Amino acid sequence: MTKTEFPFAAFDFSKMFDAQKLFDPAKMFDTQKMFGEYKLPGFDADALVAAQKKNLEAIASANKKAFDGYQALAKRQAELFQQSIDEVQAQVKDVMAKGAKDVNPTKQAEQVKAAVEKALVNLKELAEMAAKTNAETYETLNKRATEVVEEVRAAFAKLGAH
Repeated sequence: MTKTEFPFAAFDFSKMFDAQKLFDPAKMFDTQKMFGEYKLPGFDADALVAAQKKNLEAIASANKKAFDGYQALAKRQAELFQQSIDEVQAQVKDVMAKGAKDVNPTKQAEQVKAAVEKALVNLKELAEMAAKTNAETYETLNKRATEVVEEVRAAFAKLGAH
């Protein structure tokens, strides 16, 4: 029997994941090597790479906005939770200091009502923070999508002129 070799066996896959190439699309794709031998009229490989780089930058920017926004949201949730715990502890301490016979049910009901109202205000604040983060992230991606449409329209117009 003869030994069979696979054509891809000699390929070094670690070269595919060079950190410098991963974050710089211009280094990731050498357009002259990829498309140099193909002569397509009106095809601008460098413009394609530049557009893809802009796409990646828009995605990175949107991800950063989402991360920062949700990090701020989580921080605010933790702050509100701590405030709630502190308020409950103060109320329990007040009740314990007065003793069970001096507890005023009307006052307790007002405190519960105030706590529920405050919780609703806090929920609204958190929902608005999330909505703002989502809107900013969407706007970043939508802006780039609009630019892509215009770039494609211009490319087709340029092809039509040739």
